[in-house]
Amino acid sequence: MITTEFDAMLTGSDGPVNGVVKRLPNGAYHFISIDDTLHITIAKDEEGNWKRIDGTEPYFSGWADELAEQISKS
Repeated sequence: MITTEFDAMLTGSDGPVNGVVKRLPNGAYHFISIDDTLHITIAKDEEGNWKRIDGTEPYFSGWADELAEQISKS
């Protein structure tokens, strides 16, 4: 069951990538771009740091941090 959903934007190589973030029951968050070409799932590791655990390629390493920042503001 999804408990949280909000609009988000990531910085892509050709400009902003708009999408929706959903909080998953296991505490992870899943971003899906509006055009469905980009999927990223992040979760906190044992030390409390956000890490990418799944998603499409190519992947920009800064996206996990960008997404985590937006999650903390939601």
